[in-house]
Amino acid sequence: MDNGESLILEHLKALRSDFAALKADMGEVKARPSSLEERASLLERSVAHLQGDMALIHSRLDRMDARIERIERRLDLVST
Repeated sequence: MDNGESLILEHLKALRSDFAALKADMGEVKARPSSLEERASLLERSVAHLQGDMALIHSRLDRMDARIERIERRLDLVST
């Protein structure tokens, strides 16, 4: 094998090594969006649960407000 062929083989080996590193990096790059999508989905579910909890709290507060108004009227604490 002459010097030119040896040089070409060295370059091909370096390219193969670089390509393998790029392949590994692309695997990471592909995994990150999946992880982000999963986290976004979990956040959306958490927000939905919080909104449900807030709706329950508002409903309870409305009922308690109505009860307090009835109590105040019965005790003549407010003018009608």
